[in-house]
Amino acid sequence: MRVVTVQEAVAGIRSGDQVYVHCAAAAPSVLLDALVARAQELRDVGMIHLHIEGPGPHLAPAMAGHFRHRALFIGPNARAAVNEGRADYVPVFLSDVPHLFERGALPLDVVLVNATPPDSHGFCSLGTSVEAMHAAIRAAETVIVQFNRSMPRTLGDSFIHVNDIDLAVEVDVPPYERPIGEIGDVERQIGAHVAELVPDGATLQLGIGAIPAATALFLRDKRDLGIHTEMFTDSVVDLVEAGAITGAAKERNRGKIVTAFVMGSQRLYEFVHDNPMVEMRPVDFTNDTSIIRTFRKMVAINSAIEVDLTGQVVADSIGVRPYSGVGGQMDFIRGAALAEEGRAIIALPSTAARGTVSRIVPTLKEGAGVVTTRAHVRTVVTEYGVTDLMGRSLRERAEALIAIAHPDFRDELRAEANL
Repeated sequence: MRVVTVQEAVAGIRSGDQVYVHCAAAAPSVLLDALVARAQELRDVGMIHLHIEGPGPHLAPAMAGHFRHRALFIGPNARAAVNEGRADYVPVFLSDVPHLFERGALPLDVVLVNATPPDSHGFCSLGTSVEAMHAAIRAAETVIVQFNRSMPRTLGDSFIHVNDIDLAVEVDVPPYERPIGEIGDVERQIGAHVAELVPDGATLQLGIGAIPAATALFLRDKRDLGIHTEMFTDSVVDLVEAGAITGAAKERNRGKIVTAFVMGSQRLYEFVHDNPMVEMRPVDFTNDTSIIRTFRKMVAINSAIEVDLTGQVVADSIGVRPYSGVGGQMDFIRGAALAEEGRAIIALPSTAARGTVSRIVPTLKEGAGVVTTRAHVRTVVTEYGVTDLMGRSLRERAEALIAIAHPDFRDELRAEANL
């Protein structure tokens, strides 16, 4: 391993190379900026990553032809590039992402990493995001790391050794922060409904966004909740401090908050720093259905863009336009459904576009991608209530979903369903 300048670190990246980028809050901004500064020298460099925070300079229109992003999950900064044809979207279960590299489906030349400086034993923590990094590091020809003094030192399966690093640069750049945003009345109503479905001692998949945050507000009086999730945010810190999350009832990794990445405020990053309660694991562990199902009271909470009257769940596109990604929804929906007393929840507002469009629809938009099939969907929640579709016929499903649709659209939905 050599410690070099940032310009030297990226100097060996060539036209046509395939580069994997550390995801979410751990986006290696210093290395990315230095690589983009070389854009005029480069053609067709593949940039492979899940969602990353920050501006994503390689995604700018001016970078077309120099860099082409392959999105394993589409973040807000990549949405325009994908829909304008300057980037590509790969539908993939989050649990399968490491296998893309291990099995050679996506060969890698370079991986850009944002990690802590090495400790006295030569180990660097991957900090806020482990996700598929171990598989990417093993697969890549060249490993380039930001030794970042501001990266929290997370524990678990989060360490790489200096012997696995080719080039390093020294930086001091805090991980990107991601505010939760405003929680409205609709989200509060949904959160209250969801929280009623969570028993004491449950293990939760609780991600980011207004609905998980609102759900957490109503979980503070629960006891011995556990966390096994692909990611978490400040809401989990709130529940730990409220005494609701202890992990004491978990069937495995007892007492541990298990996750593949974290994203939130500086307070969250201070919470995970050197915290033995937080165990970072790759997504082929956190999102493995065979592991998820071992939690007897597993509760998975996911959202959707639209749900049709048969129960098909669209979560990664708006019609033909890719919007986000498959992510971990199916991993957790199926895992929770197979758990002994599990609960697989799709929670969504009943309307979009300021109440002018129903999210519960007679038929999906043309080209919409089904992430969770109607055979997999179980519990659906809106601000108007809860319905369980397990074992129901198509007619019964339509009736049940119309009952939790917005009242302004129920007559139209009944007419379309011929009820």
